[in-house]
This record gives sequence, structure tokens and C-alpha cells, in this order.
Amino acid sequence: MASVPAPEVLRAPLVVEFPFTRSLGPVQSAFLTGLRERTVLGVRTGDGRTLVPPVEYDPVTAEELRDLVEVAATGTVTTWAWNHEPRRGQPLGTPFAWVLVTLDGADTALLHALDVPGPESVRTGMRVRVRWAAERVGAITDIACFEPYDGTRGADRGPQAHPGEFDEPVTGIVAPARLDYAYSPGRAQSAYLHALTDRKTVGERCPACRKVYVPPRGACPTCGVATEERVEVGPRGTVTTYCIVNIKAKNLDIEVPYVYAHIALDGADLALHARIAGIPYDEVRMGLRVEPVWTDGGRYPDHYRPTGEPDADYDTYKELV
Repeated sequence: MASVPAPEVLRAPLVVEFPFTRSLGPVQSAFLTGLRERTVLGVRTGDGRTLVPPVEYDPVTAEELRDLVEVAATGTVTTWAWNHEPRRGQPLGTPFAWVLVTLDGADTALLHALDVPGPESVRTGMRVRVRWAAERVGAITDIACFEPYDGTRGADRGPQAHPGEFDEPVTGIVAPARLDYAYSPGRAQSAYLHALTDRKTVGERCPACRKVYVPPRGACPTCGVATEERVEVGPRGTVTTYCIVNIKAKNLDIEVPYVYAHIALDGADLALHARIAGIPYDEVRMGLRVEPVWTDGGRYPDHYRPTGEPDADYDTYKELV
């Protein structure tokens, strides 16, 4: 008997992206507002050190810090690394050096980009200065980058006390977070996804406890042994628990309220989750018998709807709640 070839293991690019919003305390507010005004602020610790960027608590003693000081926009490179292929959202679109710069008057280093022609133009100890962005909004990007500076360290002026007060201070920031990577679901879930294209739901049975897991994980979460035996389950199932969604998700064309439920497919020992439709949201209940609804060209069920069967007895699905 000819062997059946294993299905191709899937792989696809995946992007996780969201805006991260946070409020600012008095120290960070003053620092970012200062950048908007071309002023670099640090904070002085109890033992006289000046920290740039400033923090609200001493990293050594945990003492609260509020004594703001202004430092120079010039400084010295303490270490560096060459970035030969800048990525989207980085400070410069051409190759540049990531540098740690100790600004004149500061005792700690600030990380940013240095605009130079090549790695041969960078060295530890070189003098640099801030290149300010043409348009400044109160963000770290108000420092466009650092650039080489042929001047010497400024006079012994030292950091100057600063009240940290500006007109229209920045009180919050929104930082876009984005992660680009290639995702592979692995052998077991690739087989599961391939089966869905034929409108079949396939799980895997544990050789030890004999439970069938859907979606399959390639190993039994209870026994820890590999699973390979494929078992077709469903297509019908039972609602084990559910929630009513009242907040509309961005880019999801579903009117609220709607119901998302855990559904134990017939023959499966693990509930999967899916949307319930074809019934008023306030009539969805535990034990409701449901079946999948596919759309033309859909690669997975669009939603599940009631079958019209009597509700399942609680004892038949209580272990899956």
C-alpha cells in the first residue's frame, strides 16, 4: 500500500501591531516637552549624579527624583554598533550607527542614531552633537539623530538647574508597537488547516489517554507524549460556555452585541472557540447544539448556528467547561 505523503507545513508572514498609549509623570513630561523646545533635561540624584534620560526613581537607592537640570546638546560616544540595513520606523533611512552618547554634564548615556557615511567614521570617544528635527512634537524623535562635532567639551558650566516648566507640556505619548515575523503552525496544525480547506475538522488522538485534541498541538497537553493519529470530529458540537461581546472591534465587520463561545465538537476532548449566529444573542446558552456555517471560498467556518436539536445534557460536556 502506497504511503500518503504528509501535508506541507505551512508558513506565512504575520504582523502584530497596536498603539501603546501611556501617561507621563512630571519628570518624563518635562524631558519630552524640553526636547520640543530644543532643551535636554536630566535629573540629579542624591549623590550628585546626573541621569539622562531622566528617571523618576534612583536606580540604585530607589529614592524619588525631581531635581531637574539642563545639560548640553553635545557629548561623547561611549560605544557603538553599525546598522547596515535600517528597518521601517528607525531614525534614518540610510545605514547609520547606533551610539550611546554621554552628553556634556551627564553621567549616563543616551541611545540614539549617529549619521555618518560608514563604520570607519565612528569611534569610541568621538565628539557628537544633537541634530534637531525640523518639526518637534515632544517625543524622543525630536532628536533626529546625532552628527559629528569638531568642538571640544564645553566650559566647566556643568548642568544647570531647570524648573522643568514649559507652556503646553506634553502629558502623554502614543508609541506604535509592531512585530513582523514568519509564523509556522507546525506539522499538527498545518494538517488541521489543510483539512479545513475541505470543510473537515481533524484532531489528533493521544496514544496514552486516548483523548482527541482539536485544534491538535502535536503533543498531548496532559500526558506530554507526541500525537500522530488523526481523527475527524464534528461537524456538530455543543456550546460549553460563552461571552457576549459589546465592544466593536476595529476592522471587524460584525455588529455588536454578538456571542463568542467555546464549542466542544462531537468526538473532541477539547473545546475550540467560534462565533455564534443565527440566534438572538440573549438566547445562546450552555448545552446549545450548533453546526458550522461556511461562506463561499472560506477557509474556515464563518460562524456556528443552532441545529434545532434538544440541548445537550450537562453531564456530557461538564469536563470541557
